[in-house]
Amino acid sequence: MLSNSLIELDRAHLVHPVASWRGHEKAGVRMLTAAKGATVTDATGHTLIDGFAGLWCVNAGYGQDSVIEAATTQLRELPYATGYFGLGSEPPIRLAARLADHAPGDLNHVYFTLGGSDAVDSTVRFARYYWNARGLPQKDQFISLEQGYHGSSTVGAGLTALPVFHAGFGLPMDWQHKIPSHYSYRNPMGSDPAAITAASVAQLRAKVEELGGAERVAAFYAEPIQGSGGVLVPPPGWMAAMRAVCTELDILFVADEVITGFGRTGPMFACAEEGIVPDMLTCAKGLTSGYVPMGAVFLSDRMYQTIADHAGAAAIGHGFTYSAHPVSAAVGLAVLDLYEGGLLENGRAMGARLQAGLAGLADHPLVGEVRGRGMLAAVELVTDKAAKTPLPAAALPSQRIFDRAWANGLVIRAFGNGVLGYAPPLCCTEAEIDAIVERTLLTLDQTLEDPDVRAALR
Repeated sequence: MLSNSLIELDRAHLVHPVASWRGHEKAGVRMLTAAKGATVTDATGHTLIDGFAGLWCVNAGYGQDSVIEAATTQLRELPYATGYFGLGSEPPIRLAARLADHAPGDLNHVYFTLGGSDAVDSTVRFARYYWNARGLPQKDQFISLEQGYHGSSTVGAGLTALPVFHAGFGLPMDWQHKIPSHYSYRNPMGSDPAAITAASVAQLRAKVEELGGAERVAAFYAEPIQGSGGVLVPPPGWMAAMRAVCTELDILFVADEVITGFGRTGPMFACAEEGIVPDMLTCAKGLTSGYVPMGAVFLSDRMYQTIADHAGAAAIGHGFTYSAHPVSAAVGLAVLDLYEGGLLENGRAMGARLQAGLAGLADHPLVGEVRGRGMLAAVELVTDKAAKTPLPAAALPSQRIFDRAWANGLVIRAFGNGVLGYAPPLCCTEAEIDAIVERTLLTLDQTLEDPDVRAALR
């Protein structure tokens, strides 16, 4: 009765993110009631391995006692402290300092947000302020990648290049522009890494010229791996090449590490894998392992000093009520302890096992490509491997595959184009990683029996 009552209350009152409101009303909510480690339990008592860590975010796993204790202690001692009026509290000060130690290069200045979307919004404001401070207000055009994701706020959703975030919202804005993704599996240039990178460099240069030259372009945004676009992994050297173009043209390079940060691909930040030092870096999700909301923007010394010098004694008018929230920061410190205390190492080992296990599915009749890095992976399904034909829309891949995986005890991200996304907690055991692969295989075999899929198979 309690469960049914909650389902009805949900239908009547709770608006869900990125959902068909009518579709959700019809289907009803699927409620989670408990979680521990890498597993979650629903209202029926069904236990599943969370192969997606919530929403790419529960990197440390569920129920970590040290994190819970840190939040509880901070709630008792000082549940809130504003950062306005020159005030502050110990946890965010210590967290900013420790994060700066881990960040690439001279990203020594940290502005805390509530999550990834407002972190991206903050980078736009900081970029505009920076160019005004440099006496170059005409540098007001922003470029990002097709199939990229940079949040679903009004500004961030325009930088995002996924149709569902634009339709009906009047986006993107006229100062937000896109160049093609590196997407190697479906790249018109073929799969050669050097050719893909050269094409992206040429496309960025061409877009800059189209917009009136480098004197008009403020910033370029890229994820080290495009998450919501389908876990699209760029060729080695791609990030470094794009960074080099931005440096040459005096365009700010913004690395969006909301998904890839905090051990998701192996190191604390994915930029470290290519020695990239962006002008700004955004993070969230793994920052607090999803236990409480928090995001951050890292600014380079150059950006910070330019903005600070220009403002002088005047206030820089950007702020959130919950920026540098002491409880969120206390959680962030506790999660950072776990990363430093062995969780990153376990994530690297389990990431290698996950990649190898999923790669073993490559011969399945439906598998077109397996890709990823560390504890971030995707399996792209096709009905014709040579032609790379996606699953037919009639097969409802996102709904059916998610439902089947759920019934098989596995939570994954099932994209509408038949891509399966994986981002398990870094605390996974070998047995849990193996179970993710085994349950995926079972789900694929069941999908292979769909009449819509069988009819399309070549």
